[in-house]
Amino acid sequence: MIRVDLDVMMARRKMSLTELSQQVGITMANLSILKNGHAKAVRMSTLEAICKALRCQPGDILIYEESDDPNEWEHA
Repeated sequence: MIRVDLDVMMARRKMSLTELSQQVGITMANLSILKNGHAKAVRMSTLEAICKALRCQPGDILIYEESDDPNEWEHA
C-alpha cells in the first residue's frame, strides 16, 4: 500500500494546510483527503504542484509499505 506522509513534509516546511491548498490550487477538502490517505488517485500535475510548493521529491511524501492483506491487489 502507499502511505501519504504529506503532513510530515508540511511540518518540516512549516506550512499549513490552508497555505498549501492556496499554493497548489486545490481545495482544502481534497488536500485533506490526500493527506489522510483516503485518496484513490492523485493527478501527476497535482503531485508536481505539491512537490514544487513543498520543495520536495514525490518519494518524500509517498511511501510504499507492504501489506499483510493477501487480497490487496484485488481491491485496486
